[in-house]
Amino acid sequence: MLRVLAPSRPLWLITLADLSLLLVGFFVFLQATSHKPRPEREAIQAGIREAFGGVGASPLAVEANAVTGFAPGRAKLPQDASALAGWAGDALADPRTRLIVTGYADGSSEDRSDGSAMALAGRRAEAVAAALGRTVPRERVRLSAAVAPGARRVTLVISYDP
Repeated sequence: MLRVLAPSRPLWLITLADLSLLLVGFFVFLQATSHKPRPEREAIQAGIREAFGGVGASPLAVEANAVTGFAPGRAKLPQDASALAGWAGDALADPRTRLIVTGYADGSSEDRSDGSAMALAGRRAEAVAAALGRTVPRERVRLSAAVAPGARRVTLVISYDP
């Protein structure tokens, strides 16, 4: 006669142990690759990102602000930027953070500079970056420009760049 014995441990315990071992292995892998030279480490990070369906290195946005009210076709700041400079200086106190300044133009015929909406958007971003003055180190600022319907603004995003 064949007798079936009840399992001595619940099945979820085995699953939990497997998960724990995988997690420990992943952290060991991260620790082992953290001591490699920067180019090799970035290649490993890019490979992991690609394996999980990531597109590219996208910084994690931490905080955002905006300057609105630009006149059509103009890149002159519509307001005093002293409060903005204080905000950016405080937000960039952590050396791992970066500031992404993106200028926007709406692309209409009146919101262009020298025939180009993209050039106007870039000038708006440059005007805001210049207004930040010395509170923000230039090497931690990235400028970009975009054209979007109805957008006459500059966005400032504080991002965490590990």
